[in-house]
Amino acid sequence: MTDRDTAFAEYFAARSDAMRGTAFLLCGDWHRAEDLTQVAFTKLYLAWDRVSRHEALDGYVRQTLVRAFLDERRLGWWHRVRVTDRPLDAATHDRAPDDRIAMLAALAVVPARQRAVLILRYWEDLSVQETAALLSCTTGTVKSQAARGLQTLRSHLSPATRDH
Repeated sequence: MTDRDTAFAEYFAARSDAMRGTAFLLCGDWHRAEDLTQVAFTKLYLAWDRVSRHEALDGYVRQTLVRAFLDERRLGWWHRVRVTDRPLDAATHDRAPDDRIAMLAALAVVPARQRAVLILRYWEDLSVQETAALLSCTTGTVKSQAARGLQTLRSHLSPATRDH
């Protein structure tokens, strides 16, 4: 194994689970999340020698992941296969499983671009400026997409779920 391959393998081992989690929040399906993560890391591997700032790898992979998600959403409906509307993997969280299912279902109805903004801002904890740079848009667009996305999300949650 070359030094390049070793460095990539170490980065992949350290960050792939986190990126897969972000992909799941974007698409709501663990299998699609795995595919999106694979696309993002494949593109990173191909560009590994051109990435000059290795401290910026997370941003590069995250941007590639979001772009792959948005590109996938632009394809016709026949390109997307959904076996079930419920996640297969259950993560452990402090909240009740019903709240988690309700949140994921509500997140699934948020339009793709708004969902990407919500995930980047509130799950990945990126700033407005970082989110705008990742999505190649203005900070005003990020703010308006976040506001609209939160409004849509809230409208699809029951009052009991919103109060948690």
